[in-house]
Amino acid sequence: MHESQPSRTAYRVAVRRAAHQVVDQPPVFVDPLALRILRREDADRIQTDRAWADGHRFDRALRAFLAVRSRFAEDELAAAVARGVPQFVLLGAGLDTFAYRNPFADLRVFEVDHPATQTWKRERLAEGAIAIPSNVTFVSVDFESQTVSRELEAAGFDASAPAFFSWLGVTTYLTRESIRSTLRFVVTATSEAGGIVFDYATDPAALPLVARLTFDAMSRRVNAAGEPWQTFLEPFDLANELRTLGFTEIRDLGPEAINATYFAGRSDGLRVGSLGHVILAR
Repeated sequence: MHESQPSRTAYRVAVRRAAHQVVDQPPVFVDPLALRILRREDADRIQTDRAWADGHRFDRALRAFLAVRSRFAEDELAAAVARGVPQFVLLGAGLDTFAYRNPFADLRVFEVDHPATQTWKRERLAEGAIAIPSNVTFVSVDFESQTVSRELEAAGFDASAPAFFSWLGVTTYLTRESIRSTLRFVVTATSEAGGIVFDYATDPAALPLVARLTFDAMSRRVNAAGEPWQTFLEPFDLANELRTLGFTEIRDLGPEAINATYFAGRSDGLRVGSLGHVILAR
């Protein structure tokens, strides 16, 4: 991303999360703040222009995946809190709203993101009249040039206490070494009670022609926004690497498992596409 600008893709993700609340009924992921954190004109258009909010087939599949990954992460977080985890870290928080509707009074939340994106998020929160709770800490980090562990600990993160991490919509934009470095830190910063949920995309080379053309168009769009996709991962290789790093429990949901678990029996045909995975590692 451009050094002095907030993430454009983070806003596009937020728009799709908000559209999910209105267009897809029942929603897979419920977020009562999703519309409020948007610019007013976009929130109004989602509610008044259903065709625009729904978009085309690719928009629907991407929107479904964005909803599922947030649902999966927050479900696993709730399980971690029940195990006694007192800290939650959102790596690449973007416009995620969990911290502002957090139902766990004793859970400390650290939002980690690029400085420009965090400044912009605070503006969005203020405009949406969304209060920042006292148990929320903003941690500014550039994943490619700064150390997550150092910045987190400087912000008050307790590396000796259990923690749960959410890392959504980030890995595709990073180099493999940056991904590996972050996961290496996470495994040392979590206990058996903690863990991490993150998502990744598999190699698009195997996509059918029409899907590949759609993917290529989206790739050009994120390149133009200054946030190019860099890394695609394969489930078998990733699982082996996670075990090498020290994770012992790995649950990887690919497209078929996601659709069977979250979208079976829907009358609207909502389902995810063929590239995205969400994974729990503990």
